[in-house]
Amino acid sequence: MVESIVLKFGGSVLKNQETIGKAAGIVLDLHKREMNPVVVVSALFGATENLVKLAENTSKDIPSDIMDQILSMGERTSARVFSAALDSKGLKPIIVDPEFDNWPIITDDKHLDANPIYDDTEKEVKNKILPLIKNGKIPVVCGFLGKSRTGKITTIGRGGSDTTALLLASCLNSNELVLVKDVETVFSSDPNVVKNAIPIKTLDSEEALLLSSGGAKFLHTKALNYNKSGVRIRISSLEQGAQTGTVIDGGSVDLIVEQPSDPITMVTIIGDKVLNPNQIQKLMEKINEIGGQIISLTLDLKSTILYVVNGKNLADTLHKMIIHDKLGKAVSFYDDLRIIMIKGSALETVPGLIQRITQPLARNSVNVFGLITISSSIRIFVSKNQVDKTVLFLKTALLSIKQ
Repeated sequence: MVESIVLKFGGSVLKNQETIGKAAGIVLDLHKREMNPVVVVSALFGATENLVKLAENTSKDIPSDIMDQILSMGERTSARVFSAALDSKGLKPIIVDPEFDNWPIITDDKHLDANPIYDDTEKEVKNKILPLIKNGKIPVVCGFLGKSRTGKITTIGRGGSDTTALLLASCLNSNELVLVKDVETVFSSDPNVVKNAIPIKTLDSEEALLLSSGGAKFLHTKALNYNKSGVRIRISSLEQGAQTGTVIDGGSVDLIVEQPSDPITMVTIIGDKVLNPNQIQKLMEKINEIGGQIISLTLDLKSTILYVVNGKNLADTLHKMIIHDKLGKAVSFYDDLRIIMIKGSALETVPGLIQRITQPLARNSVNVFGLITISSSIRIFVSKNQVDKTVLFLKTALLSIKQ
């Protein structure tokens, strides 16, 4: 496989002649260093919003496949403009467009939010994009777009150019993917929201997934599901180029089932008011002091439910504290539970996922003692003697989702 580096330029940096020129300069520098750049472009700044407004003001009932064709004009125009910028610097760009024979991104036929088909795309990338790189050409690929097996243009969701770029980089087994954005790095929080946010040098794939699914906008969450080759990702800016910024290491975060073996006790505290922060702190400190570990806590007006690792022998001590400190009127304990976790970057893209994994459990008389969603994971608590069949049912359900 020929070495390559994929660069994705977002619409926020493709604003005008000056920024497009800077972006082309980054590509030129990498070409001079014989790094075989491949470019993915989003629509020019504001173009997609203008297309959406124009379409919606023209008709309130545009078929989704026609809307995809309309939206595609943003990236298709951007690819042509950027190719002209590269050509002006003496490079040899070639436009990769869904209407051309060199198009590689194959998706399902879910218009406006299509899902790339990895194996089909990988085959097309190796047959169509790799020869261009070997011949010294610089592919300029329309981000956000796909083509169904029936030959129709699709779009893969807002922010989908990240997905296009990571999919291409993975299929090419590139050295690196550089996402060139309007900020030079990922910060500890949004600098527009908090003071003194600090830059983060590195993240692993799971950390990046948790941050992005929690609302951080440095990476399209769906993209991580397509990093099968474990390509290194760099978040950078026009000013920083392709050498600095936050690095994300690791492969795709696929849907998986994990089953830690630690015994868990469900502690239910009944009261007439919600526990305040000081009471919760005391409770947590006491549990830690006597050898337990809280892995989840939920609050309601009438109850507090804790799931505690190694909590089987804590009943007497906790009861004494809860009654003495007036944390509640009564407390109950259910021992020998286990936690089963479903994790992965595709969770937020599967409609009705909770129902699809819980229905088989209900049909097979699996009693669920608790179900909690946290970022891109689902945590299910069941009794110890039902763990094996629960895992089997969950893996079967996830297999059908992946297919």
